[in-house]
Amino acid sequence: MIKVCKFGGTSMADGINMLRVADIIRADSARRYIVVSAPGKRFGGDSKITDLLYETHAEFLRTGTLGAAYEKVSSRFRRIVDELHLSFDIDAVLKETAAEIGRERSEEFTASRGEYLAARVMAELLGVPFADARDIIRFDENGRFDPVSYTLIAEALKGKRRAVIAGFYGADGTGRVRTFSRGGSDISGAVVARAVSAGVYENWTDVSGFLACDPHIVPSPVGIHRLSYRELRELSYMGANVLHSESIFPVREADIPIHILNTFRPEDEGTLILPTEKYLAGTKHLRTVTGIAGKKNFTVINIEKSLMNSEIGFTYRIMEVLLRHKISFEHLPSGIDTMSLVIDSEELSHGVLEEVRRDIEEAVSPDRTNVYSDVALIAVVGHGMTKSVGTSARLFSAIANAGVNVRMIDQGSSELNIIVGVDNGNYERTVRAVYEEFFHD
Repeated sequence: MIKVCKFGGTSMADGINMLRVADIIRADSARRYIVVSAPGKRFGGDSKITDLLYETHAEFLRTGTLGAAYEKVSSRFRRIVDELHLSFDIDAVLKETAAEIGRERSEEFTASRGEYLAARVMAELLGVPFADARDIIRFDENGRFDPVSYTLIAEALKGKRRAVIAGFYGADGTGRVRTFSRGGSDISGAVVARAVSAGVYENWTDVSGFLACDPHIVPSPVGIHRLSYRELRELSYMGANVLHSESIFPVREADIPIHILNTFRPEDEGTLILPTEKYLAGTKHLRTVTGIAGKKNFTVINIEKSLMNSEIGFTYRIMEVLLRHKISFEHLPSGIDTMSLVIDSEELSHGVLEEVRRDIEEAVSPDRTNVYSDVALIAVVGHGMTKSVGTSARLFSAIANAGVNVRMIDQGSSELNIIVGVDNGNYERTVRAVYEEFFHD
């Protein structure tokens, strides 16, 4: 079996951690292809290398030179090489990188150099080939991932017992470096896993997998040892950020499991994420609820109009308003004569809310519109909810007993999750109440 392993920024933060990573890789001969992030923070108040590289680009545009920010980047990598006692000419690589940053004059190129440099160092430490993502991961002219990458990766890695690949970036057809969104090394790892038909994609981070809810709200919540892709998607979207939400798509299409593991506690079980059919077939006793996740700061625009259900094009005209303002919505719960648009409040800042409200009123002539701000959304997720009688009753009784008023309810047709909206100020109280109801044995 082939395992593809991705190691996050904390795992790569310094030489000591990189030695720990090397030990993990060497402990299992199946761990053949290694994808790395840029070094993260070493301690509170430290800077991530990627953040320093964004500063480097801004400084270069402002002054025409690479100054203090790039020197901090260089110093970090020199120290890592010293800690690893490598006979690797990092100064020459840093000098070459500085020259390329000056020639490219691209924010994406500059930001990608953290992964590039980390991969070069890790390849030296392991004594294995380095594969530059610029040569094997493709983006189209619009910056979207190009599936031709799978063939390029497979050809480049064919016959290599091990290799290290830089995460986060690739290149378009012209050779210009393009990047995934922040945290995109998770996506790179998943792409490599699919390209080489891996038996499992191991994602190594600084936590032992997913927890049933935010440990900042509920101390020491239970761990989630098994998840389905669908449950992962729901929890990640709602703020459970152990794994980049887009990273599941390449491996899900090939039915490759994801295993979330802790670099600093490699003996822990972690979280195994499986195709839904395999997950359900291999789990005899499902918990009613698998996990709870949520986010604050949404705005709900409630639209009321009698007989809106019989008015052809009603929803379409509302969507046209959002399209004109380039605003996406999160949820669209509705009734016979009501519809609610749930929108991230950041999208409606700087006076945009009133413009959107006015345009909606002009487009559909509602009987009334109401706006509710400072709303938090909480998702209660689990395949077990479909098989447990009275789940909704338990959920809303727990929330009511906590003295919280529910502002909105949205349940998907799959019955995999129930989303409730509450005031921001009641967010933590609601999460604790729901956790107590479903996880307190």
